Amino acid sequence: MSAIPLGVLDLVPVPSGATAAQALRNSIDLARQAERFGYVRHWFAEHHLNPGVAGTSPAVVIALTAAATSTIRLGSGAVQLGHRTALSTVEEFGLIDALHPGRLDLGLGRSGGRPPGEPTAEPRRPTNGLLIPPRFDFTPLLGSPRIALQRKLLTLPHAESQDYAEQIDDLLALLAGTYRSPEGVEAHAVPGEGARVEVWILGSSGGQSAETAGARGLRFAANYHVSPATVLEAVDGYRAHFRPSDVLDTPYVSVSADVVVAEDDATARELAEGYGPWVRSIRSAEGAIEYPTLKEARAHEWTEADRTLVRDRLDTQFVGSPARVADQLEQLQEATGADELLITTMTHDHTARVRSYELLAGEWSRR
Repeated sequence: MSAIPLGVLDLVPVPSGATAAQALRNSIDLARQAERFGYVRHWFAEHHLNPGVAGTSPAVVIALTAAATSTIRLGSGAVQLGHRTALSTVEEFGLIDALHPGRLDLGLGRSGGRPPGEPTAEPRRPTNGLLIPPRFDFTPLLGSPRIALQRKLLTLPHAESQDYAEQIDDLLALLAGTYRSPEGVEAHAVPGEGARVEVWILGSSGGQSAETAGARGLRFAANYHVSPATVLEAVDGYRAHFRPSDVLDTPYVSVSADVVVAEDDATARELAEGYGPWVRSIRSAEGAIEYPTLKEARAHEWTEADRTLVRDRLDTQFVGSPARVADQLEQLQEATGADELLITTMTHDHTARVRSYELLAGEWSRR
């Protein structure tokens, strides 16, 4: 199983009592350590209006981290194209690639705040014990005033998002230097044109994102950690639509998982206690809170409504000793056929977070 590479998905969490500056320093340090532990890539997510995460601009964080590392691939997980243009995205990543050539992954998502689409087929059920929970209803979250405000603040007045598939085609053409407007006018993004970036599409269902990635022969990343109920639908949809390209002859899939590892199960469970209140803050549309201390987590008074909000995420978080978590990751890989696994770990203490990645890498390399 050690032939399956591991990567890092980093939300740049702000621990309770810390600052955004400290969160950024922690993430840069984690990337340095992940490089040393043997992780193949380190991705940064994009979130807005969330006090507990500092990753508002993947390109900026990637640039800062690239200067502090040397070999690990760095990428976005994902740039939200719903409030951006193909040109601005290519130019940003082209700037970074100019100084750090051949190390970038350009992970693309439709936008923030979109739910997984409706099921596209009868869902496949795993036979190896991997938990696929009931589908979570994102509708109340998307109707919240905070999400509406986020869209308003991120989008120019009266602007409309470009069709996602067309936007991906424009982006690929700008990277390749083949862009032509409908009137036949050329456009060349410099820097950006010819940048040696790996383009990935991220998706949580078997809908447009999976279809777009498959039809264009691009790499695809599915989210077990965000929407565990739809991960099999997502990877199946991608593979069903896959067509060979200049990039790939066969499908290539990465799957994410929430993980906390410690020397023993009890310690890991204690480290993971802040995860429930943190997820509740997101799912209730309040915005991610600063990641709680153990004391703060235990002080949270849970209602049944709260528990319903977070149940699927807590039930599918892999928490425990290195051997226990590696076993669960093997189940995930087997069920999805993932070519890589992308690990996201949240703890209040930065040292414990780094140690979790170290323990997992050591166990994984022995398998």
